[in-house]
Amino acid sequence: MNKITINTGLSPSNQQKEVYRTLRTNIEFSGVENRVIVVTSCAPNDGKSTVACNLAASFASNGKKTLLVDADLRKSVLQVRLDLQSDGPMNGLSHLLSGQLPVGEIVYATNRQNLFMIPTGVFSTNPTELLGNARMEKLMEALKKLFEYIIIDTPPLGSCIDAAVVARICDGSVLVMSANNTSRSAANSMATQLKSANSNILGVVLNKVEMHKNGYYGKRYGGYYGEYYGKGSKKHA
Repeated sequence: MNKITINTGLSPSNQQKEVYRTLRTNIEFSGVENRVIVVTSCAPNDGKSTVACNLAASFASNGKKTLLVDADLRKSVLQVRLDLQSDGPMNGLSHLLSGQLPVGEIVYATNRQNLFMIPTGVFSTNPTELLGNARMEKLMEALKKLFEYIIIDTPPLGSCIDAAVVARICDGSVLVMSANNTSRSAANSMATQLKSANSNILGVVLNKVEMHKNGYYGKRYGGYYGEYYGKGSKKHA
């Protein structure tokens, strides 16, 4: 298997690690069938890539064989954010979806135990069509046989429909919103779009809470707040 090195971007504080552990546990207890999770946001800069990366790292640190998929074929930030380095050309998802490479050439083992990754590859001029083609569905079916959890980072749903296209073939979705940056109507609109693609919205993560302005969030959640809404379950924080 090809190897890739993650040099930075996965070093949250102890408080943040605890919140990601809580988010991870909530997903685990939502049902064993919820193994392929799409992460999106309402708007750019909500922090969904940070959430996706650290959620995947949390699963991996708990002994789960975990795959992080960079499905933002428009404007991915993960290669720079994680300072990814490989010995050869960095192939990725777009190479497989366009029929250029097989799955074995785009899955990378990382320098983090139990954490694997599929980079985005070359940015595409038709990302929605690529993500919606039959190769993507077949890819997920094959990867579920190899990994215990698959976390997929997608573009903001408020900017394009790519996340909804991907959610259609996933087990569940997580919506990230930043505090004081998303209106109620926008959040409802994004949730409706996700539900139309896949009704299993596992939860909402409220990100970028200003701790000095909000003692409630600061005391209880250390700057991040995750809620899980399981099917037929009570609300948990």
